[in-house]
Amino acid sequence: MSHKAGFVSIIGKPNAGKSTLMNILTGEKISIVTSKAQTTRHRIIGIVNEPDYQIVFSDTPGVIKPTYELQESMMKFVQGSLIDADIIILVTDINERYDDQDVISKLAVTTSPVAVVINKIDKSSEEDVKAKITYWEEILHPKAIFATSALHGHNTSAVMQFIIDELPEHPPFYDKDALTDRPERFFVSEIIREKIFKLYDKEIPYSTEVIITGFKEEPKIIRISAEIVVERDSQKNIIIGKGGEMIKKAGTYARQDIEEFLQQKVFLEIFVKVIADWRSKKNYLKNFGYES
Repeated sequence: MSHKAGFVSIIGKPNAGKSTLMNILTGEKISIVTSKAQTTRHRIIGIVNEPDYQIVFSDTPGVIKPTYELQESMMKFVQGSLIDADIIILVTDINERYDDQDVISKLAVTTSPVAVVINKIDKSSEEDVKAKITYWEEILHPKAIFATSALHGHNTSAVMQFIIDELPEHPPFYDKDALTDRPERFFVSEIIREKIFKLYDKEIPYSTEVIITGFKEEPKIIRISAEIVVERDSQKNIIIGKGGEMIKKAGTYARQDIEEFLQQKVFLEIFVKVIADWRSKKNYLKNFGYES
């Protein structure tokens, strides 16, 4: 019996719902999902294994016009995923104006099948949905267009079936029991970063990075040390909060999710470190895994 396998790149602007769709299609919480834009910073692989096919999903940072080095590195992950992709899924919010001509021009000339997912249709009229379908047919001529609400799981099975149908014949790229190419430490740092996005306002989430400095597995507990890196002393004070209240809350919420993820009791220690203007310094970005 023939086997199918391929790389599927999921791209789109921030807050279009890419990560929600990715998590539904993989059946795992692979990507951070919050209401804030630019949550995803890395290219995150999620692998779906079935007896006759393997799908390697790639969730990338939201497409933006970069204004500093960190964002430049994030956009390199997007470009790389387009080059590798056997299938490309462009996720777009039904209410957004998609004006990124660089991405549109690349999709227009790719030989890989492209599907447009018009997301968040649950709050729109039938006329609006039809108008957006017509718009994408004219601007991109994709192989398929799907109107979905990823948050509510509406029509996401049709997207999955399209992917399965378009997969090329190929042996598996990864072991059959693999879920992702990322180590456990990466997802632990992402869980902590997710709590920062959910608990703190304004520029704080965008100015932080989480580094796992210790990960010691003992028979009955995993001891984890993490650093939250910020750019200014004032941000450090906000992260810690009055009497340490905020960092304690973030740590408690993170530890609960990490224990669920690792299926093991966890002792979590979090420190806060200031590295001035780290988002614009290539040496720090490389150390933090952003230089692809």
